[in-house]
Amino acid sequence: MYYINKNLINLERIFDQNERKDYLRLDLNENPGGLSQDFINEVLKEVTPRFVSEYPETLEFTQVLAKFHNTSIENICLTNGSSEAIRQVIEAFTSENGKIVGVTPSYFMFQIYAQMYGREFIPVKYTDDLQMPVERIIEKLTDDVQLLILLNPNNPMGNTYTEKEFETILNECEKKQITILIDEAYMYFYPHTFINYALTREHIFVTRTFSKLFSLAGCRLGYVVGWKEGIKLVQKLSTPHNTNAFAMAFAKKIIETDGMIDRLVSLHNEGKTFVISELEKNGYQLNAKEGNFIFIKPRFVDADIIVKELKSKYKILIKSYSGIGSLGKTLRVTTGEKQYMQQFLTALLATDREN
Repeated sequence: MYYINKNLINLERIFDQNERKDYLRLDLNENPGGLSQDFINEVLKEVTPRFVSEYPETLEFTQVLAKFHNTSIENICLTNGSSEAIRQVIEAFTSENGKIVGVTPSYFMFQIYAQMYGREFIPVKYTDDLQMPVERIIEKLTDDVQLLILLNPNNPMGNTYTEKEFETILNECEKKQITILIDEAYMYFYPHTFINYALTREHIFVTRTFSKLFSLAGCRLGYVVGWKEGIKLVQKLSTPHNTNAFAMAFAKKIIETDGMIDRLVSLHNEGKTFVISELEKNGYQLNAKEGNFIFIKPRFVDADIIVKELKSKYKILIKSYSGIGSLGKTLRVTTGEKQYMQQFLTALLATDREN
């Protein structure tokens, strides 16, 4: 008898997105400027026919990453982007029909994976002023919940958790034996991390990616950090050679280049501070918290019209979001270096104006 996984029949996915290479891409939280061509050329000196023809070897890079985090390679599992890490933690630490709690809106793949594997996703919604009181999370943590997903900071809302708030959540999860997954894809845009908990406690995982600040979205590299026995289980779900040699070569060079991470952070922060200041001077309402993204409430023109106009006339890609608390319908814009923020700002002010 033919079998089809019923979880997939009504699962909505989007593939083969529109061509984006000739646009200023401020729609997917990438670094719009990317790494310098000189840096890329330096890394590519390592690429030989043998480099390309062989399966990637992960030990050397895992050792570099472990040293970077002052831990052991047994505490790290490399993945094909952090999205694969998230998927493997869900598969390993929840059961069919198991309950997963997560804030919404957030990275939508959490809910996609829950549906894909036949789990029940329980959303925790933000207040109208776009806050996430920990009480809202804790009241969802019933005895039959298996996994809590937090984001630090959260995409797209930008909120974070204090140490005290996290400790409150952690205590509740430990009492009810709930595994915690903390997605820190945007951690470098906000300097406080919870990775030490993943390295010193059980049933806590932190996922990271090289796609955002490190500008390697095209290479696909991420990882998950956790206690050794937990990481061992996550690794068993990895496909053979799931991280490519190019990604590891670039990531290794970034980590080992003195001052490079600080420079990437500084360039981003300069651009984000600039665009926020200019938008506020022009009377815009914003939700601009942590991360490399902001929400902007248009002043005169509908958000969907602005998105289309910026794409067709200015070759700039942004998104519109509805139901963003008291802001309502907004623009969602990736932040980056000052030159790209100036380019966006010029286009926005020319488009969003009174007739």
